[in-house]
Amino acid sequence: MIRHNCGVCLTHSLHDVYSFTESLQHRGREAVGIVAIGDQGINGVKWLGNVGRLSRDSLARILGGTNYHTYLGHVRYATKGDKDIKNLLYDAHPHVVGGEIQDNGNHIVIKNAEAAIVHNGHIDNSFFKDLDKRKLKTDCDSEKLLHYFIENGANRVIEEITGSYVAAIADNHRKEVIVLRDKTGLRPGILGIKDGRHGMASEDIAFLQNGGKILQDLIPGSVYYFDNIGGYRKKKVSKPEIKHCMFEYQYLAHENSILNRINTRVHREILGEILAEEVSWKDFDFVTYLPESPRLAARSFSEITGLPFIEMFYKMRKERSFQGSTKLSRENSIGDNLFLSTSVKDKVRGKRGILIDDSGVRGNNAKRARQLAYEDAEVEEMLYTLYTPQIGIIGEDGISRGCTNGVDMPPEHPIDHFMARDHENKKNRTLKEIGDLIKMPVHYISQEGLFRAFNRQLGITKEDLCYFCIGGPTPFELPK
Repeated sequence: MIRHNCGVCLTHSLHDVYSFTESLQHRGREAVGIVAIGDQGINGVKWLGNVGRLSRDSLARILGGTNYHTYLGHVRYATKGDKDIKNLLYDAHPHVVGGEIQDNGNHIVIKNAEAAIVHNGHIDNSFFKDLDKRKLKTDCDSEKLLHYFIENGANRVIEEITGSYVAAIADNHRKEVIVLRDKTGLRPGILGIKDGRHGMASEDIAFLQNGGKILQDLIPGSVYYFDNIGGYRKKKVSKPEIKHCMFEYQYLAHENSILNRINTRVHREILGEILAEEVSWKDFDFVTYLPESPRLAARSFSEITGLPFIEMFYKMRKERSFQGSTKLSRENSIGDNLFLSTSVKDKVRGKRGILIDDSGVRGNNAKRARQLAYEDAEVEEMLYTLYTPQIGIIGEDGISRGCTNGVDMPPEHPIDHFMARDHENKKNRTLKEIGDLIKMPVHYISQEGLFRAFNRQLGITKEDLCYFCIGGPTPFELPK
């Protein structure tokens, strides 16, 4: 089962692991987990909701003592399968081998584990066909990866398992805490330093917002060993076969992050420039965006075209509706979170606007924005403009697209329908059909335009990217 798109980190103080997970909250808000490693063994706690649902003081009391040298953190949103509260909590990270498990309803306390893992990504079950399933407590790939590691070691993981993973593992039989990044580099990972001690995070923003410094991206196909005083060593095990996730830059990453040497802020500004090249905008009166990811693209579009930039919508909370557990929770997140700024009504009434969005997987935000724009603001027309091509289409090879590498877009059994695909009739929707669905005209950036955006910064080509979700090839082959 696909279970995650998440954020992970490794630090050397309780204060830092809490702060780092807060900085990574945009990567997941359904559950949080923290592991403490030291003389007192491997202990942990995981809880439902945002980081702030459990205070620092309470976390310190649960873990007890100060003789810990390393901490692992994890924020998560589930992406497939049974999403009732109990399963959400048990599937949350860390996953452990051994130890005493205390279930407190909305949080779980783990004491004296033999080993623990936190993981971002997804690994196909075909890599684990030889595992003794009787050892498993869940069906999560992360728990399977932990057992595979214990049985085979870090080198074998890197050499034998191709997938999407940045994983941190603590094992009582090893002095160092181990971090692995698979050879495709699909999921991001950063090596940094804070207070003279080295650590790791899914995005550099975790270090930068908390007084740390960035050293480099974790090298795909490598193992990193972190000791108990903040030192580290690395070992390159396998030659990188790069397939960075396109969707990380389009949506998932924080706008101020630099991942794999790509500046997310600059990338989104370039996307706005390319939209200005591709969209027939001269008959429109203003440009706006759906909060928050597309803001930079909309500003860039405005600067290139000269159309007034208007902040037409706002959110009560920074949460991403995309990461809700169920269709109802996503709809509620939009309905009670996305609103029209009343101060702009007179500026947009009777006018034609360009509404920029990042991806439009399901169309829920677009439908809400359409209601606010047409019914409340009384605009004449809005052109719904996306800087990611159609996601979830049926490719030229006849295979349904989506994501099987850790983003909430499973191709064959989606939680909701993709707005770009007519599931009932098993065909792709035309632009007119998508427009009829959301009741607004639609424009998507071209695939060529998307690849130009990646190429303008550091020469990142489509061969360096996983873009399976928009019709590209599978990023790697699975075991037969």
